[in-house]
Amino acid sequence: MANSFYLDASTLAKRYVPEPGSARVNAILDTIAAERIYVLNIGAGEIVSILVRKRNAGVISQVYFAEALANFKDEIVHAADIIRVPVTSRLVTSSFPLIVAHSINSTDAITLKSALAIARKLRRAGDDLVLAASDQRLLRAAQAEGLTTFNPENQDQAALAALVGQ
Repeated sequence: MANSFYLDASTLAKRYVPEPGSARVNAILDTIAAERIYVLNIGAGEIVSILVRKRNAGVISQVYFAEALANFKDEIVHAADIIRVPVTSRLVTSSFPLIVAHSINSTDAITLKSALAIARKLRRAGDDLVLAASDQRLLRAAQAEGLTTFNPENQDQAALAALVGQ
């Protein structure tokens, strides 16, 4: 059995801006094969927005911002093997019950709905999906829906190693 990882935007941003959990996000991206990494395609804009906010707040320099943005584009946006989950009208409307059931925002509901579909497919093949996120509400909803989760901000390297299979 092999775990694939679905990274929400705020988790993926930890790859490009040092903050709590960055080391574990780096470990995921440096260890897991690209074809086993999932990201929501509209999350790309959220990553850019996070980088811009950090630059504007003086957390990162203009030079760091430019380098981080270029790395993000190379590693995620233009990567051949990373699986970018498309947001369709059907996915959006099918996520509404998750908003109601778990009181989560629309992007988290879309992430969760798509993660559930991916997990079902992977489980039929004997594999599984880990949703990596730091948002407590999303993590609780995912756990309630039966997904394996990983919070890079408060779970340690040993917990990650167990999910990676090391």
